[in-house]
Amino acid sequence: MRVPSRPSLDGIRTRLEKSRQAGSRMQRDGFLRETFVLPRPDARAKAREWFDRWPRQAYWTAIESWCERPGDQIEFTMRRLPTAD
Repeated sequence: MRVPSRPSLDGIRTRLEKSRQAGSRMQRDGFLRETFVLPRPDARAKAREWFDRWPRQAYWTAIESWCERPGDQIEFTMRRLPTAD
C-alpha cells in the first residue's frame, strides 16, 4: 500500500504572510491599542478623552497597562474595540 505524500504548505505560508502584513495594526484579539508617554496631568486628560469619545460600555475601553517614568512621565496603553455593535 502506498503512503500519500504531504501536501504543499506554500499556499498556507502565503496566506499567513499576507494576514500578518495586513493585520499588523490589529492584534489577534480584535482590540485597537495606542501607547502614550505624557506628563501626569496630560495623561489623565488623554485617558478621559478616550473614555468620553469611546464609552467603556460600548467599546470596552480600558487602560491596559501603565507605569511611571522618570520626570513624572506616565507611559500607558489604551485599548478599545474598533466598533460598537
